[in-house]
Amino acid sequence: MSTSAPLSLTVPGPPALGREDAELPTRLARSAAEPRAVSATQATDVSRWLLDRRRAHSFQVTPIPFEKLRQWSIHPDTGNVGHTSGRFFTVEGLDVSVPDGQVPHWQQPIIMQPETGILGLLAQERDGVLRFLVQAKMEPGNPNLMQLSPTIQATRSNYTAVHKGARVRYLEHFTEPGRGHVLADVLQSEHGSWFYHKSNRNMIVETREDIAPHDDFRWMTLGEIGALPHRDLVVNMDARTVLACAPVTADVPGSLLTGTELLSWFTGERARHEVRAVPMPLAEVDGWHRGPDSIEHHLGRYFRVLAVAVEAGSREVTGWDQPLFEPCRTGMTAFITRRISGVPHPLTHARVEAGFLDTVELGPSVQYTPENYAGTRGTDRPPYLDLVLAAGPAAIGYEARHSEEGGRFLNAVSRYLFVDADKAGVPAEPLPGYQWVTPGQLSALVRHGHYVNVQARTLLACLTTSAVRL
Repeated sequence: MSTSAPLSLTVPGPPALGREDAELPTRLARSAAEPRAVSATQATDVSRWLLDRRRAHSFQVTPIPFEKLRQWSIHPDTGNVGHTSGRFFTVEGLDVSVPDGQVPHWQQPIIMQPETGILGLLAQERDGVLRFLVQAKMEPGNPNLMQLSPTIQATRSNYTAVHKGARVRYLEHFTEPGRGHVLADVLQSEHGSWFYHKSNRNMIVETREDIAPHDDFRWMTLGEIGALPHRDLVVNMDARTVLACAPVTADVPGSLLTGTELLSWFTGERARHEVRAVPMPLAEVDGWHRGPDSIEHHLGRYFRVLAVAVEAGSREVTGWDQPLFEPCRTGMTAFITRRISGVPHPLTHARVEAGFLDTVELGPSVQYTPENYAGTRGTDRPPYLDLVLAAGPAAIGYEARHSEEGGRFLNAVSRYLFVDADKAGVPAEPLPGYQWVTPGQLSALVRHGHYVNVQARTLLACLTTSAVRL
């Protein structure tokens, strides 16, 4: 696999809804190609800028006992954790049954956040090239605190100022109709293992207004952004999911399945899985123990719930406290890829997660935390996990560590990879629940809500920004 040239994509998928902007893919491709020659220098410059912005503000995240939470309370009967305003989110319990799953029944803590947030990138044509307004944003759960984020990332509680903090900069471009030209706008899920039915509005809006960026913001081309995913912990999850929604596709034939065949397979996967996920009191969740500082699984696996106090000089509110979910180990997320008739096809998984709105979304070939399966063998091991774990350098076309949503998860980091199927010894015939799909088909599906999960969208963002070429 090469990692240098722009990507041509294939688009079979849901039908078009009407007249499309025929020039937009070309404009995005031009932005992705600008500037490739100085990408390493640009990446270093952005990393230095992020470090400078972190030094320009005071940040501190301190773990605290639950009883020290000032803005949150634990319900005396249910044990659920909620904000005193009744907004933002709650931590509750979830009872899950998946009769045909590897684990047919379990209970767990889950984040309930019914309100829809906005993740938005502001675009503008400058010097003949589309550029995007990105932000150096602190999130308390990021291992390095400061990462590159979209122009805005805000829950409804944030942008309606429930916290009584400062306004969200540039919000009006995404909330006021007619303020700009919409390039992408779609509801997408977040982590279905940790959120219950959570959706965010992923938007790209082009403006013609003259905008002088605040010091924590800067304009970048897709090519400049595409130099960054090769570096660990630089581009945050919210930026990655919005970038995945950029409509960069061009109609190139050669997919293994037609659009109709792919949709039929996916619909069949949704129909055949029975998932029952019912909210329950957090205090009654089986197998989890609450201590003064955390709620943990009795085997010490999966994740724990804890509380932190935050100081953040550059945020709308400069100090607060909150619960966070902290995974126990580093995850592994990978697309296994194969060329079929000369066309690249990532291997997608019709993945069931308890918090999904509609049972199944397309995920990567592998999306697991290996240590959670310590001591298991044979069919108790997740499909393809061991082949990816054993993949040598020649089979790995891309690898970087990226953190998940730093506003809700603490030190949630995964290794993201593209792995060559032939070099890793992956059979051509996919296992049940898996299918070879072109990047273009994924890009077409991601323009519709709840088809492609957030982990797969991270890997897709590597393609839409030309960080990776298959």
